[in-house]
Amino acid sequence: MVAVRYLISHPDALAELGDLDVALYDGSQPVPDNLDEVEFYAVPYGVIDPRFCEPIARMPRLKVVQTVTAGYDHVLPYLRPGLTLANGRGVHDAATAELAVALTLAARRRLPDFVRAGSEGRWTSGWSAGLADARVLIVGYGSIGAAIERRLAGFEVEISRVARSSRPGVRPISEVSEMLPQADVVILATPLTPETEGLVNKDFLATMADGALLVNVSRGRVVDTEALLAELNAGRLHAALDVTEPEPLPADHPLWSAPNVLISPHVGGLTAALAPRARRLLVDQVRRYAAGEPLANVVIGPQLSTAGQPTTS
Repeated sequence: MVAVRYLISHPDALAELGDLDVALYDGSQPVPDNLDEVEFYAVPYGVIDPRFCEPIARMPRLKVVQTVTAGYDHVLPYLRPGLTLANGRGVHDAATAELAVALTLAARRRLPDFVRAGSEGRWTSGWSAGLADARVLIVGYGSIGAAIERRLAGFEVEISRVARSSRPGVRPISEVSEMLPQADVVILATPLTPETEGLVNKDFLATMADGALLVNVSRGRVVDTEALLAELNAGRLHAALDVTEPEPLPADHPLWSAPNVLISPHVGGLTAALAPRARRLLVDQVRRYAAGEPLANVVIGPQLSTAGQPTTS
């Protein structure tokens, strides 16, 4: 039986890495029988499924877990001390930023209202808020947040930025309550962490301006669903959500019928832009590891100085 050192989830990347001991596992086939020599495991992309993380426990020589997703909260319960976790930062920037802007435009221009009227054969005209001159607050200014700003550049909006820590042009999350009353649109692009879970709670929402739009392309658990429902049902806020809590959203969940809400089913990264970016990331990361070079996108150490030899970063 051939020993496998690199178990990856992208067939095109597999072809480029044919000179290495690499095998494919994309979640659509059984897990390979022999995992004893696997050192680098790329978790299959798709619906978050614990079956994709469970093989980690069967890899005694594992050093690196790589996700193709930017979020990695679903992997954390399966990690053991000493493993390096790298995420898919950059892979989903283009697609997720597109959807964030699309949701914002659709909600601000009342497209759902017009689509519903059209399906009933009704010509329903009317004014909308539009996007030009809006004040947009991006909460979570990482690579996706920056990609959202680039795509908003031509819409004549005023952009403010918040991140975990401050830097030039970006204020710390601790100051977000001061910025919310001035924002017409609040776009959530923050990762799910213990600090951001439930960040958008009753107080956060109450601080938002009347008529403001909340756009969530991060994780559903960043938002307190019950608190958001209260604001939507009161008619005070609008929301456009690609992620929800719970998820998938049950057919009888009150969010579906709440006023002023647009919901897409967690499709932020699902465009043709995903495959080539995922391939480039996986090929680059495996090559780095094989050459003993530092990995990109490390979110949990130790880092690697030589293949299979962990050192602290």
